[in-house]
Amino acid sequence: MEQTGTRQANTMTTNEKWVMASTAAGFSLENMDIMFLSFALAPIIASLHISSAAAGWIGSITNLGMLAGGAVFGLVGDRIGRVKTFSYTIFIFAFATAAMFFAHSLPMIYLLRFLAGIGAGGEYGVGIALIAENFSTHQIGRMSSVAAIGGQVGAIFAALMAAWIIPSFGWNALFLLGIIPVVLTYFIRRHVHESASFLTAQKQAQQNHEKVAIPRLFATPQLAVQTLGLMMMTIVQIAGYFGLMNWLPSIVQKQQGLTVSGSSLWMIATILGMSIGMVAFGTIFDRLGPQVAFGIFLLGSAAVMFVILVVKSATALILAGALIGFFSNGMFGGYGAMISRLYPTAIRSTANSMIMNVGRAIGGFSSVVIGILMDRYSLAVTMACLAGLYVVSFLVSQTLPGIRKLQH
Repeated sequence: MEQTGTRQANTMTTNEKWVMASTAAGFSLENMDIMFLSFALAPIIASLHISSAAAGWIGSITNLGMLAGGAVFGLVGDRIGRVKTFSYTIFIFAFATAAMFFAHSLPMIYLLRFLAGIGAGGEYGVGIALIAENFSTHQIGRMSSVAAIGGQVGAIFAALMAAWIIPSFGWNALFLLGIIPVVLTYFIRRHVHESASFLTAQKQAQQNHEKVAIPRLFATPQLAVQTLGLMMMTIVQIAGYFGLMNWLPSIVQKQQGLTVSGSSLWMIATILGMSIGMVAFGTIFDRLGPQVAFGIFLLGSAAVMFVILVVKSATALILAGALIGFFSNGMFGGYGAMISRLYPTAIRSTANSMIMNVGRAIGGFSSVVIGILMDRYSLAVTMACLAGLYVVSFLVSQTLPGIRKLQH
């Protein structure tokens, strides 16, 4: 336990409030940046006259930037502190995003999206570490999920801004909003402080001449199996999320002849489903442990894949989107909470950054794979493949010794 529960469970110190506000806002602005690209992709293709394949690489390059940023800033966060590193990563993705206003060629877009990915990828690990080290063990699940809900707020904001700005001012102007996060760094550096547990761990590591390095995640055979298993789970998480969110509306429109694709109502229902799922998951995680929480949500995700096969109306699609969002993305905050409990403070930022961003880098290609499956096979086969991935992840969650030891 990182902090003792000497006060009432429902109260937070001033520093804890600032930690939660800062991380939730940071994740919100990060997701806003990612969604800007989603909404601007079609206008980018039209204005630059590029192929869909070339445009598809914009997102993939962003994910690769996240992997690089996670590797670098995860280590930096463990060496110099969470607060400084968190503010540095926000600066990077804010300025790289805003600079898209001046991007009028594909190579420049690739470069700026890679830089934005570096900042966004680095932010996640240090943000989760801040939460883990400022709240008690039995609060981490809920607090991580609350911060993850901030990402959904960012998605809604991005949708509203895109609907207003792109038709009137063009896609470049949308990215100017990326400068907003710079304001957040002022408040972070002024009000958020390093936890006592991190300062103690940092001092001990210096005294023992321990190096913060990625190989420490694979230091023993047991630790290597745990790290690889968690990477596999995050790959499934990201693959399911991006694959479904990118394809779900168009799949149903194609199969059922519906016209809800891209509608704000469908998106809002899905985001609400995700947010409710995060609250439910965080509560189960803290009360019953990660093995039970992930078991319920992974099997639920596998089951709801087949709901799409029976959707026959726009209303049913909206409800299906909410249900799929509840299970498939309700788990998102739980990965950081679980990783934070499985790895020591000295390498917690590195562990969170590397494990989650490997999932992003590999799982992010799921949209391409689902497209291929849809072209060659039926919708039922595609959904069965996704369900199979969730079942595999479920088996990993139930068999990794580290996760089993975290049960209450």
